[in-house]
Amino acid sequence: MTGDVIDCIKDRRSVRRYEDREVPLPTLQRLVECGRLAPSAGNRQPWHFYLVTSDRVRKGLSAAAYDQLFVAQAPAAIVVCAEPQTSAERYGSRGEALYCLQDTAAAVQNMLLAATGYGLGTCWVGAFDEEDVAKAIGVDHNQRRPVAIISVGYPAHEPAPRPRRSLDEVMTLID
Repeated sequence: MTGDVIDCIKDRRSVRRYEDREVPLPTLQRLVECGRLAPSAGNRQPWHFYLVTSDRVRKGLSAAAYDQLFVAQAPAAIVVCAEPQTSAERYGSRGEALYCLQDTAAAVQNMLLAATGYGLGTCWVGAFDEEDVAKAIGVDHNQRRPVAIISVGYPAHEPAPRPRRSLDEVMTLID
């Protein structure tokens, strides 16, 4: 990895066009490893990652994501699933309804930043039918809840930075 973490935060973009070349499996596995290292409530690690390189399955994910074609066109996708029961065992309904989702979001962000550091493009996809995604990857939707699809590949374009609200708009100092 060559990118400084602050640079990766500043440079990360949602990429929806990819070059037609594979990402080496060891690199993809390192991205998942970065997700696995994310913080989680009580260190419960309520997640499971499905690394998808199959054309057929990526097409199924694309269809489940309301025909967002770039999901199928990317050479890889990572489906991040929450395991609500894992969080609920310690934290009850709050763990089941909230903590497992916060934890998987942290894992997704780790993977997005790591991918940027490797010169890869990603897009965090949240618009999809959960049951259809579960079907596409062959998982029981009641045990593992799909919460994100990450498309991964070498970017075929460099999206311009998106406008951001100012720090004054989003922060209140309480001292």
